[in-house]
Amino acid sequence: MLRCADDSLYTGITTDVDRRLDEHNTDNKKGARYTRVRRPVELVYQEVCQNRAQACSREYQLKKLPRVEKLKLVSINAYS
Repeated sequence: MLRCADDSLYTGITTDVDRRLDEHNTDNKKGARYTRVRRPVELVYQEVCQNRAQACSREYQLKKLPRVEKLKLVSINAYS
């Protein structure tokens, strides 16, 4: 989960967190459209999943959470 410059949260999946974070912050083609206009972004939460299907399922669950619940996850399991 990324915190954007406008304090919004962005959730996505990747196999390489460092590469993807760099893309979100610097690459206008590979970075998500949502994060391109909300730079810089910082990694604030991550989970490891066994496979892509599990990661997609968890991403869907996280995206459905209200912002307050996402912030609880970030504060309890802060990555940074």
